[in-house]
Amino acid sequence: MGTPTEEFEVSGDNLVQRVKELIHQGNIRRITIKNKEGTTLVEIPLTAGVVGSVLLPVWVAIGAIAALAASFTIAVEVIDGSDQKPVEGTTPDGTASGGD
Repeated sequence: MGTPTEEFEVSGDNLVQRVKELIHQGNIRRITIKNKEGTTLVEIPLTAGVVGSVLLPVWVAIGAIAALAASFTIAVEVIDGSDQKPVEGTTPDGTASGGD
């Protein structure tokens, strides 16, 4: 069985902030950022304990990518486990949940 993956769209303005939120959740194995055509722009493999200055080059790269377009898709590979909750902002079936 494959690793569960969830996808959702974000604007370029919110790309860096959303990726930071996802990394802080801690149950993410890999984040892939794609443009609106579905072309992969960057893949960020995450391991336990990746924090702080280690991610500085990642933030710079994501900031540069965010300037390229207005809309992106973030594909999130979640660590498999029945006790894991879904990524914030999505429902268990991977669709975006309604906001406030």
